[in-house]
Amino acid sequence: MMKKLWSIAGLAALVLLVVSCGGPRRNPGRAYMPDMAYSRAYETYASTENLKAKGINYTAMPVSGTMARGEMLFTYPYANDSAGYANSSNVKNPLNPDSIDMVEAERKYLIYCGVCHGAKLDGNGPLWKDGAGPFPAAPKSFMADDMKKMTEGTMYHSVTYGKNTMGSYASQLNVHDRWGVIAYIKKKQGGGAATADSAKATAPKMDTAAVKTGK
Repeated sequence: MMKKLWSIAGLAALVLLVVSCGGPRRNPGRAYMPDMAYSRAYETYASTENLKAKGINYTAMPVSGTMARGEMLFTYPYANDSAGYANSSNVKNPLNPDSIDMVEAERKYLIYCGVCHGAKLDGNGPLWKDGAGPFPAAPKSFMADDMKKMTEGTMYHSVTYGKNTMGSYASQLNVHDRWGVIAYIKKKQGGGAATADSAKATAPKMDTAAVKTGK
């Protein structure tokens, strides 16, 4: 008899448990660290004035020392001035040639560079089109002798900061992609023939403590 009562009590408890858990849960319970469990969601470019009113300091800037995806531990040592441009010829491509995906580098070139400099690197991209395009001046041909002599470092300086009518592409191409595109251009030019000062060139400084992204 006692065993039967225990069986009935256990069955009743099981039914009660199932019934109590079957409906929608209204109470989410408690979170150990709610500020980490539930993020403050804000639309991109939305005003942060309401955050300041609440005493929340939000600058929209990444934490100091963080590195964007696709970046590499590379610090470009020269500023955007005449001296920096002149000294840029001393910088060599830090990428291992065997590690560069030339197919991807070509794709990035065609997207960001080919529109001006042409798919054949001859300066005859869609914006020029033998003078029939909307661009008022012919872009540089990478196959010209002066461009073949331009060092990798000088190309990197120009792509990073811009040169003459060409603006900076630092926001479109990260550090790794810039060096990849430059390696692709050099390969199409004849491979390595452009670094006339390569004997004097030095590898860029690798900074493992901090990264200046976009430079």
